[in-house]
Amino acid sequence: MKKSLFCILLCFILAAYDQPTSVTRIAFGSCSDEDLTERMWPAIVVQKPQLWIWLGDNIYGDTHDMGLLRKQYDQQKADPQYQALLKTCPVIGTWDDHDYGQNDGGKFYAKKNESKEELLRFLDVPANNPVRTHAGVYNSYSYGTGAKKIKVILLDTRSFRDTVLHSQDPARRYDPNPEGDMLGEEQWNWFEQQISNSDAAIHIIGSSIQFISNDHGYEKWGNFPRSRERMIKLLAKYKPARPIIISGDRHIAEVSKLAINGLPQPLYDFTSSGLTHTWASKDMIEKNQYRIGQLVIEKNFGMILIDWSGASPKITFEIRGHAKDPLDAPITLE
Repeated sequence: MKKSLFCILLCFILAAYDQPTSVTRIAFGSCSDEDLTERMWPAIVVQKPQLWIWLGDNIYGDTHDMGLLRKQYDQQKADPQYQALLKTCPVIGTWDDHDYGQNDGGKFYAKKNESKEELLRFLDVPANNPVRTHAGVYNSYSYGTGAKKIKVILLDTRSFRDTVLHSQDPARRYDPNPEGDMLGEEQWNWFEQQISNSDAAIHIIGSSIQFISNDHGYEKWGNFPRSRERMIKLLAKYKPARPIIISGDRHIAEVSKLAINGLPQPLYDFTSSGLTHTWASKDMIEKNQYRIGQLVIEKNFGMILIDWSGASPKITFEIRGHAKDPLDAPITLE
């Protein structure tokens, strides 16, 4: 008995030493078709991330068959290259539509509760995690300590989202739903609590779909203008330190910047999407009045680099692919 107690205490001590006092390298991405053979995982592992964040379309399920969904998750998880990432750093995440189970789906998808269980199983979410006590998959995590703490807030943009309005304009898939909501009241209240009493130095808000970019006609927060404005007002009201949005879904990578009255720095939305596939045409040009840097169509993942050596954290975005160098010039936040 004494020996077992000693082993338990030793494990706790070793685990404590394994936890970094600050996180400096975060990788994230989305849109990974488990049936496609070209994998981004070796390029990600080379970057030595301390955290990987899934932003949705972690598999391509599009099904009401939970047996099939589990099989697809298991296929993704069993990939030896993905297993190498699991041995490199913690993995957390949320979902988008294809892994949710319905393309562009919202709150009326009939299997969302069952699908939630398959996602949590894939992510190895512990049985006592708070995400299991409420509907949807929204969740938050903290990393680092003291003045070097980062809070990651992962939103669920599917379980509570109202119906999108199909457009009659052939150049657009959807028109804005002026009365529709994105998150649902319970999740809104939870999000407000997450930012109103946080002592983190950086807040990374994971949204499966783009928040700032508003010119294209596909899925985005702009399809629910009241929700987009509500989010902006909450950020302006509570002023969480250094809020950053990360998003996926679009099969492109880009960085958008939006000035918000009440926030001391601009709000950034770093989109990284297309781990296994991106736009077929390399000549497409999509307008985004908020874009800084280039529109990147190559397969990609995002890197957030944090330098804690100064009085305030220095944050740099890198859009990365298989090549040694980033796919566009790194962007250091104001």
